[in-house]
Amino acid sequence: MKLTIIKYNFSLLAFLFLSSINLVHAQSKKTVKVPEENTAYLFTYFTGNAKAEEAIRFAVSTDGYHYKALNNNNPVISSEKISSTGGVRDPHILRGEDGKTFYMVATDMASANGWNSNRAMVLLKSNDLIHWTSAVVNIQKRFPNNENLLRVWAPQTIYDKTAKKYMVYWSMKHGDDPDKIYYAYANTDFTDLETVPKQLFFSPTNSACIDGDIIYDKGKYNLFFKTEGNGNGIKKAVSDQLTTGYVQQDKYLQQTKEAVEGAGVFKLNHSDEYILMYDVYMKGRYQFTKSKDLANFSVVDRDITMDFHPRHGTILPINQQELNRLLNQWYTVESVLQSAHNKAINQNNIVLDTVNQKLYLPVNYGTDLKAFDPQFNTFNQISIALKGKLDFTKGFVKIKVGIANQQPKTYSVSVAVANNPVLKGYYADPEILYSNKMGKYYIYPTSDGFNNWSGTYFKSFSSTDLVNWTDEGKILDLEKDVSWAKKNAWAPTIVEKKVNGAYKYFYYFTAAQKIGVAVADHPAGPFKDSGKALISSKPKGVKGGQEIDPDVFNDPKTNKSYLYWGNGYMAVAPLNDDMVSIDTNEIKVITPNKGFREGTEVFYRNGKYYFLWSEDDTRSENYRVRYGFSDSPIVKITIPENNLILAKDVAQGIYGTGHNSVIKVNGKDEWYMVYHRFTRPKGISMGSAAGYNREVCIDKMEFNTDGTIKPVIPTVKGIKPIH
Repeated sequence: MKLTIIKYNFSLLAFLFLSSINLVHAQSKKTVKVPEENTAYLFTYFTGNAKAEEAIRFAVSTDGYHYKALNNNNPVISSEKISSTGGVRDPHILRGEDGKTFYMVATDMASANGWNSNRAMVLLKSNDLIHWTSAVVNIQKRFPNNENLLRVWAPQTIYDKTAKKYMVYWSMKHGDDPDKIYYAYANTDFTDLETVPKQLFFSPTNSACIDGDIIYDKGKYNLFFKTEGNGNGIKKAVSDQLTTGYVQQDKYLQQTKEAVEGAGVFKLNHSDEYILMYDVYMKGRYQFTKSKDLANFSVVDRDITMDFHPRHGTILPINQQELNRLLNQWYTVESVLQSAHNKAINQNNIVLDTVNQKLYLPVNYGTDLKAFDPQFNTFNQISIALKGKLDFTKGFVKIKVGIANQQPKTYSVSVAVANNPVLKGYYADPEILYSNKMGKYYIYPTSDGFNNWSGTYFKSFSSTDLVNWTDEGKILDLEKDVSWAKKNAWAPTIVEKKVNGAYKYFYYFTAAQKIGVAVADHPAGPFKDSGKALISSKPKGVKGGQEIDPDVFNDPKTNKSYLYWGNGYMAVAPLNDDMVSIDTNEIKVITPNKGFREGTEVFYRNGKYYFLWSEDDTRSENYRVRYGFSDSPIVKITIPENNLILAKDVAQGIYGTGHNSVIKVNGKDEWYMVYHRFTRPKGISMGSAAGYNREVCIDKMEFNTDGTIKPVIPTVKGIKPIH
């Protein structure tokens, strides 16, 4: 009986013990929170070198390829409040080891102060991606032996699992030494660096080494960085330890010949693939590449879309809850409306009027307006009514948009066919030709949209009706096809000539502020460069200006061809019979007046030679076209009264109209002017950048009975197709 009682009591104790374990286990299951899987991405970046652009901005994506700016692409954190210089650049964002704390670092710098002006970085910390605490760490003041420190650039953060601390690494330049990458550990609060900076890596070639980005993969630390000296691009060094032992690999990893910086690597959610992106900073764009091994990369630019132009930033995978929080804080109804991505819409020309709550969507010729779906890009938290295919033929359609925790808004949305611009994208300085060989019209523009007019290639576009244009691709690439110049591909002109019974095309172009000539058997090329500059120096007596903007004119009375050129002056010379050389003894300067700037265009009508040109600056909203006429292609030009024939139209939001060509069609006295303008509607707010973000338009040109030219009215609607 006693033993039984003991056995019973033991069993009871065992039961109670096991029950308590199960209860604790059940309670622990309730309290342990499984990290939410990442389903989206946060892109943090800055946008440029102006003071207002040197600030942290956010964008989000649900697939890692298509990004939408938050807060209407305005800063999400005030640079004035967090920095010592009033500007921050190169932001890097990291998720902490606890999964819910975020760390961000940025260069404390305003570029207006000079590239060797900054000595500090900014450290930021957040628990929700919305509210951030910050601290400035001035390396020169904080640590000794930095008297000759010139700059502190592009900090990033990584968690050191061995030291169990957050390691900040960045590049520094001391005196005449090249930039090198250093590291130090942050304190617990992420408000200071608690260890003296140590050198992490330097380029074995002793060249600059900046913009480091460390990615851990398959037991190795991969340090991506930008190097200069005997080459300029993204390289990688690899080590099996975080703070030492990096061995540089010789292979350049960028997939472009353009100058690049700011490499950023992130892994795609639910994938074994990585994205390596970098800032093609001279061209004002980003390039995205993809890889599975972090060694071989392929370009995926065609899959990438952004409604902003980032500079040196980083991307962080985030979960749905974090995305919701960001959208509630910074995504707007206006952002939703501007996201309309139907392929018929010309994205550059969407007009959003936030004051009157109106949205205008310009669409391609032939679009069915009775059943048109704008295809607004929405997230799960956004509601839209009405949506789908709607009838826009009767005017505005009211569309209501709501975002969680925000007051819904109703916008009046209109959709209309807009044939201007005629080329989709950024192009300028258009030359137009009718090809007798092909029975088509061709436009030859400057490829625009590159910072400071830095494009290096030319394209052509063909059409049978002046409205619907086909991209014929690149016809001449300075980097591949021209030996004597590699930059500034500007303002071409072309003529079709019969040589020994066959059509030849002579293409005159600007490159590196010189003028060259290339020849082809087809109006869409390929063109072969002559091998040297045709015009490389100023005419006798001319001191200022540039040797740019050629125009070729074939005199129908004599069948003799002339080449015109010049910025600040107008020069002309007869072309020799070979069409690839000029009679240098016959060069004349026939500048029409003091207002002449550039962009000469010559044509013949009813016994008169007409000379058109642009005045003011292509960066000015007042860039415009004037004209004169003469009895000869090479003598003094007569300027009539009221000779302004193309100018801005403020009411329509059209600015910077200039650098034109002219075409006669249908064998009749029917004329059209082809010209460029600022991109509409954003150009007028872009400052000087509007001068290299231009678009090509066509409008009708008419004459008075006395032969004077009527003012050309620039339009958004454009012309109807010709037959």
